[in-house]
Amino acid sequence: MPESAPRRKILHVDMDAFYASVEQRDAPELRGQPVVVAWRGARSVVCAASYEARKFGVRSAMPAVRAERLCPHAVFVPPDFVRYKAVSRQVREIFARHTDLIEPLSLDEAYLDVTTTKTGLPSATATAEAIRDAIREETRLTASAGVAPNKFVAKIASDWNKPDGLFVVKPHQVEAFLAPLPVGRLPGVGKVMEAKLAELGVSIVTDLRALGALALEQRFGRWGRRLHELAHGIDEHPVEPERPTLQISSEDTFERDLPLSEVETDIRRLAGKTWAGYQRELQRNPGRIARTVVLKLKTSDFRILTRSLTAPHPPSGEAELADLASALRARVDLPAQTLYRLVGVGLSGFVDEDEDAAMLQTDLFDGEDDIDDR
Repeated sequence: MPESAPRRKILHVDMDAFYASVEQRDAPELRGQPVVVAWRGARSVVCAASYEARKFGVRSAMPAVRAERLCPHAVFVPPDFVRYKAVSRQVREIFARHTDLIEPLSLDEAYLDVTTTKTGLPSATATAEAIRDAIREETRLTASAGVAPNKFVAKIASDWNKPDGLFVVKPHQVEAFLAPLPVGRLPGVGKVMEAKLAELGVSIVTDLRALGALALEQRFGRWGRRLHELAHGIDEHPVEPERPTLQISSEDTFERDLPLSEVETDIRRLAGKTWAGYQRELQRNPGRIARTVVLKLKTSDFRILTRSLTAPHPPSGEAELADLASALRARVDLPAQTLYRLVGVGLSGFVDEDEDAAMLQTDLFDGEDDIDDR
């Protein structure tokens, strides 16, 4: 960022236990109860848990059966995304009174750049307070917010005083704020990277700083340089109001775990749903095409794998998408007896249609990730 440019003032606003809070708001008998938003059953996962349920260890993305074991007296409520989306729109309208620089991350959280605001409030802190007050008054829900000079510090800060909290990290406080945090709080540092850093004696951000930029870059390449920047609170990524579509996908959980050889019918069905979504995206953004086919699988022990193919030409239709996704099963190298509980089909790698073909990747590539159950 040029020295003459004003230092950014970023908010991260996160609704508190959003889906569960909407349910408790609309059904007074649920208030104070451990509410779990999920369908019951062996194949279901938790969409959200109220703070009363979280005291028992219930978390989102957890299997519903495990949630029921942890909190046998929990009240299970099936999700109602129509209502949640309506409330999300209300909250988004409140944001828009203050700034047009809004980057939604999901229905219940967003980044806002309030370096300059429509309201003329004297500070980013005052803006965050005004937004939280309006959310409380107009939706009868609470939100937590973090205020910081950049996005990733604001996101960490918003979690600091949850629920219904506000935490401010001023520019001169950033390094001290980050210093004692586990390295897993830095964006992009998952369990695998945490383990690699632990081998180097790194557990908190201060340890990471001590390694130095050169050592990190020698060990991890460009990602090492990025780790060094994050450890010092450096992040110049702007708030992006119009985030381009990165992936269109459909997935489904089976009624019973299946071997890989028996999922082709489901792959073809999901390819049809993904292709329909892709056609809607093309209507909104003509000339922007997806070139990468993605197959997602989740094993019976909740390990997530993805296999991807970027071909010289994008899929020409639903049938070709289904063929390519189905063929990606051959790139899964787990034992044949492995069982799977979920499959998904996606399209990604969006580019403009007139982009220089020489710039496009034409190689096969694949990836494999463990589930990140936070």
